[in-house]
Amino acid sequence: MITPRAWLPTPLLSILLLIVWLLMVRSIAFGHLLLGGVLAVVIPLVTHRFWDAQPHVKKPGLLLRFALRVLGDIVIANVQVAWLIINPWRRLRPHFVEYPLMLEDRFTVTLLANTISLTPGTVSANLRLDGKSLLIHALDVEDDDALIETIRERYERPLKEIYEC
Repeated sequence: MITPRAWLPTPLLSILLLIVWLLMVRSIAFGHLLLGGVLAVVIPLVTHRFWDAQPHVKKPGLLLRFALRVLGDIVIANVQVAWLIINPWRRLRPHFVEYPLMLEDRFTVTLLANTISLTPGTVSANLRLDGKSLLIHALDVEDDDALIETIRERYERPLKEIYEC
């Protein structure tokens, strides 16, 4: 017997693919629904064996709080970067910082690196081959240790709790 999981390995992705397809064609005609539905089933079936195992969210409430924190930090960082740019008398202190990782899972390290890059003024530049540290470029760094502690407390610890603990 074929289980629904066998022909629909990632139902949420399939739904998202169907929605994106319908938004791209800007129609909900039967033909578009049918083609979008076929694509939404076939694409995950063909590609799912290339994906890493999906991590289990251990604390969904904390994930929501983390997402809201990141969105708020993005807004605040945009204002801070704009202020740095429009102040011609302010000298920027760009700097590379080697960030030691507590996270071990590739997915959570990727999430951390993306979170850092989404926040204006910082970008994840490199992950060491051993996976033990992340090279971060920041637009204006006064204290390396303060930046490391901020990232650890605001982003890395919650990610560790959500996915790894």
